[in-house]
Amino acid sequence: MSTEGGLRAVVAALLANLGIAIAKFVAFAFTGSSSMLSEAIHSVADSANQVLLLVGHRRSRRQADARHPFGYGRRRYVYGFIVAIVLFLIGGLFSLYEGWHKWQHPEPLQDAWIAFVVLGVAIVLESFSFRTALREANKARGRRSLLQYIRDVRQPELPVILLEDAGALVGLVFALLGVSAAFVTGDGRFDAIGAMSVGTLLVVIAVFLAMEMSAMLVGESALPEEVRAIEAALNSSPSVERVIHLRTMHVGPDELLVGAKIAIREQDTAAQIAAGIDEAERALRAAVPSAKYVFLEPDLFKEPDPDRT
Repeated sequence: MSTEGGLRAVVAALLANLGIAIAKFVAFAFTGSSSMLSEAIHSVADSANQVLLLVGHRRSRRQADARHPFGYGRRRYVYGFIVAIVLFLIGGLFSLYEGWHKWQHPEPLQDAWIAFVVLGVAIVLESFSFRTALREANKARGRRSLLQYIRDVRQPELPVILLEDAGALVGLVFALLGVSAAFVTGDGRFDAIGAMSVGTLLVVIAVFLAMEMSAMLVGESALPEEVRAIEAALNSSPSVERVIHLRTMHVGPDELLVGAKIAIREQDTAAQIAAGIDEAERALRAAVPSAKYVFLEPDLFKEPDPDRT
């Protein structure tokens, strides 16, 4: 699952959102549309989020030191969690507030054609950004569904961009419907409904992202196929009789910690055991290159006593 692919998607989304945000603010200045203002704030929040993801990736590349012996890779998860909070507070809650305010004090739209043009351009640009993120995700997700990929992937950038872009496209449709209804009927409350729909969508996406990022922060295991590859590599080593138990955890998006207790032959000497562990570790790293930290504990396997309660 490519980190570089995630960064390409982040940069594409940032460029698209900066242009979209400027256009939406101009449209709001001419039309006074709540939906347009909500969408403009949404694009600003998305742009800030993409900057945060880039900063998080850069800071995660610091070398491990005595205070952080497993490196700084989890900073990418921290910044991903901050992105969810920003999306919730700035994007979602502001849009809900603006929509409710305009519902209580509806105003007719002015120069609505500007809003239609800007929304059309924004849909095109967001589609380009979403297409870039989807293409990068398709390279890595294999046979997984898109939702399963978002839940399984251990790199935070692509899931964030995929959900942001998908939410942006749906939000633009909500805004377009709200502006259209307000223009046709002359009732500004339809515009307010569009703004509140955008806000509700952003809050839902932000909560989902926060849950995913918090799971990554706590420490998720390797993917099931990686666990199977690790077990197969260890079991195929000539000096390993079997894997007694195995534990894995991501200490960063691209760095895996592996701890395993392996059964060895009782008659092996210390030198043979050490050589066997080295050989098993090489096989494990070849099978799963992201296994950066590997700890193998040799032990003697004993069959459980069926009579013991």
